[in-house]
Amino acid sequence: MHHFAYRDGVLHAEAVSVATIAETIGTPFYCYASATLERHYRVFAGAFADVPSLVCYAMKANSNQAVVATLARLGAGADVVSHGELKRARAAGISPDKIMFSGIGKTADELALAVDEGILCINVESEPELTSLSTIAASKGRNAEKLLGIRVVGIDLHIGSQITELAPFDDAFAVLSRLVRELRADGHAIEHVDLGGGLGIPYHDGSEQPPLPAAYAEVAKRATRDLDCTLIFEPGRIIVGNAGILLTRVLYLKRSETRNFVIVDAAMNDLIRPTLYNAFHEVRPVKEPAKGASRIVADVVGPVCESGDFLALDREIDEPSPGDLLAVMSAGAYGAVLSGTYNTRALVPEVLVKGSRWALVRPRVEVEELIARDRLPGWL
Repeated sequence: MHHFAYRDGVLHAEAVSVATIAETIGTPFYCYASATLERHYRVFAGAFADVPSLVCYAMKANSNQAVVATLARLGAGADVVSHGELKRARAAGISPDKIMFSGIGKTADELALAVDEGILCINVESEPELTSLSTIAASKGRNAEKLLGIRVVGIDLHIGSQITELAPFDDAFAVLSRLVRELRADGHAIEHVDLGGGLGIPYHDGSEQPPLPAAYAEVAKRATRDLDCTLIFEPGRIIVGNAGILLTRVLYLKRSETRNFVIVDAAMNDLIRPTLYNAFHEVRPVKEPAKGASRIVADVVGPVCESGDFLALDREIDEPSPGDLLAVMSAGAYGAVLSGTYNTRALVPEVLVKGSRWALVRPRVEVEELIARDRLPGWL
């Protein structure tokens, strides 16, 4: 579910016309609906309200401070994978005792920062990392159990992303449950199990519908009910994916004998998922089409000088005209966080809507600022 719908013939984010935002700040831009963020978090967290649990939002999906702060105010923790995300989580008001640090390549500086901040847990992913963490923790006067500075408190599991079936979770949780019992038999006091994330979202009406959080919760609780552990989760996409859209304006409609091209002002540097993963994003007109309006099959492409610069391929859409606004749906996760400035294009801005209000929560980084960041050496 999301809060993007047509009102009086124009696509709105909650009670705000996205066309009005476009007129004010230009295109392209990302737009997030607070109501969707809040609802998705509450539905997910509510599915585990009857057991000790903590929902640590996976910040890699969307780390905008306004998005993170919205979730923090609902009680969310954070799953971070870099020192930058850790600092973002803290700046957004998330308490250290609600922060998990994941990732396979944590640097010594990152581990030291996590220890200094006193976060809930570091998910260690290799023996060399464990040794490094022990050395760092001991140097800071932390001493616990067999390894200097380290206390084993839980197990982390993550089996993938955009999973739309319950069976893989059921199998993985059963393995985790057995491992907890084995570790406890070896003398480890396992206090929590981190079941990761991975639950998918519907990207369009014809896509496979993923399980509801309530069904996912039943699988998780059934596998862990006898463990007497706190359950920790790392949802990302399921919280923010359908809470965001990318707005873009049509530049040209180019026709050939074999193909039609809708050329827009958003590009692969703004949303790289279609190029990188062949991901499907529904493309809707911002002006609601009339019944019986002409439709075409076209590639929706950007202006970047790359054959891979596309937002949709061979897609049947309502025939647009130059100047029309289009909405690329389900772009709240892995959209803005993966954006860049290739071809010296301005960094795409982000907007957050709440009811009838909206705010620019990341301004467009204009070309002049990008150029000013470069430095010429003394010999030039």
